[in-house]
This record gives sequence, C-alpha cells and structure tokens, in this order.
Amino acid sequence: MKTRSVGIVGVGHVGAHCAYSLAVQGIVDELVLVDINEQKAISECQDLRDSVAYLPHRVEVRTGGYADLKDCDVVVVSVGVITKSNNRLDELNVSIGMVNSFVKQVVDAGFNGIFINITNPCDIIARQVHKLSGFDKSRVFGTGTGLDSSRFKAVLSRETGIDHKSLVAYTMGEHGDSQMAPWSHVTVNGKPLAELAEENDKYKVDQAAVLEEATKGGWVTFAGKGCTEYGIASTLARFVYAIFHDEKVVMPCSTQLNGEYGQNDIFISTPCVIGKNGVEEVFELTLNEEELKAFQHSCDVIRTNIGYINKEA
Repeated sequence: MKTRSVGIVGVGHVGAHCAYSLAVQGIVDELVLVDINEQKAISECQDLRDSVAYLPHRVEVRTGGYADLKDCDVVVVSVGVITKSNNRLDELNVSIGMVNSFVKQVVDAGFNGIFINITNPCDIIARQVHKLSGFDKSRVFGTGTGLDSSRFKAVLSRETGIDHKSLVAYTMGEHGDSQMAPWSHVTVNGKPLAELAEENDKYKVDQAAVLEEATKGGWVTFAGKGCTEYGIASTLARFVYAIFHDEKVVMPCSTQLNGEYGQNDIFISTPCVIGKNGVEEVFELTLNEEELKAFQHSCDVIRTNIGYINKEA
C-alpha cells in the first residue's frame, strides 16, 4: 500500500493550517513539517499529534529537514513573510531568496513529486520553483486564483442567493490586484448568469463591485488577524485531494502557459485539469475581447515584476 505523504516547507500561519486541513480531512497518511525555526516545526508537530487521537483516521506527523522530503508525493512551499502594505509584491525579494535557498536541495535529495506553491507573489514564485527544480511544468503550480475564486463564488452566492456549489465561476490572471473575471463563463447549473439576469432582476449583479470585493477579500481577513489561514488551507487541501484521487477536476491555478491565450513562458492562473500528474491540461477558455484584454493586462503586470527581479539580481 502506498502511503500518501505531503511535505510542508514553512509552517507559519499558512503552512500550519494547511497541515491541519490535510490531517483533519484524512487526505494524507503522513505529514513532514520543515521550517528554519526548528522549534516552531516541533511545536506544530506536537499540536497536530495531539489532535490525531480524536480523528476518525490515522495520520503520522513528523518534522525533518529538506532531505526528509525525498519520498513525499507533494511538497508545499509556504515560506515567506507577511507585509502590512496590502501589496503581495512587497514580499517578493524575501520570498525569492528563501525559495532559492532550498528548492534545489529538495530535488537533489531525490524528491520527484509535485511542488505546489503558496508563497507570494504566488505566480512569480511558482515560476521560480519551476526554474530551480527543472521539473516538467505539470509538476509545479501555484494555488494562484484558486483562493480568489472561492472568494468570488462566495460573493456571487450572497448576491444571487444561489448556493456556491451550483455556481461555476472563476477569477483568472495574477493572484493580486490585476486578476480578472471571465463573466461570459459564469454559469448557474449550466445556464449563463447573463441569461438569467435578463430573465430576472435578482440575478443582476454589479460585476465591478463583485470582482473588487473578491480581490480585496484577503486584506479584509488580514486586517483583523494579521494573516489569512482557513481559505488558503482549504484551497491547498482541495488541490492535494484532487491529485491523490486522480480526480481530473477543473480548478484555477497558476501554471505555465505555452501559447494559451497567446501567452508564453509565464505562470498565471487559468482553469486547469488537476489529476495524479498535477496540471494535466490547461483548460483554455474562449474569452471575449474585453476579457482577453483584461487577461493580457494581468500578464503584463506579472512580466513587469519579473523584470524587476531580474534587474535587482
């Protein structure tokens, strides 16, 4: 029997909650926690172990170093610092240095699984992890607008009165302020929201306001907590579940584009098919002219910031 094993590099607010979500939902058999603050990893490990006795399944939790991640199926990158500027890009210089310090060590130790990046700025760091690892693009992706899409659906659900499970809705682009919503693809149980809005005023929504609320949702959480935890933990757990169960589920994530939407050599979020091999297919949407322009703008924002990093280096 194959043990389902996940390693988490960085067990601060985000990494620790990701570990807890994976354990509580019974998605993993083994968790390996790695942090430069060894006592933090030990303490989180102990707390997780204390919870296992009351779970309906068994989960082994241990700490380790980068070499101990070699047999993991998935390694989650959740290192970094949280800024108070409401700008994920301000985390860039610190995040790049952290990722540069360990990704190659993990690969050299023998890790041959899938990297999932959470560290911000998510798209640029996912690109860096891919570059450092040398892995096929399918085996390195970022959570990207997977989290933003959950916020987007939550706002739409509130505004329309329709349960989020009956909504098909994504945001795409940068995991940041330039993300966009392909409104032409928002559906309620298969029926376009635009069509419903023509039939019944209760389905008319202020598209700009909905997108802005979804985009800024993380900072609302941050304002009172100093971090975000539950939303990203559930998003990460959903990706890992899809991989371990070979679901072929369509979810938005930050992946490398090779010609899709006319873009190349950039990590950015679009709906993708997620299965046992990671990102198994980029599920390219047919965007209208306005949507394609908005997506292009988001790509330009990411490229500008990649250029800034290259210049600094």
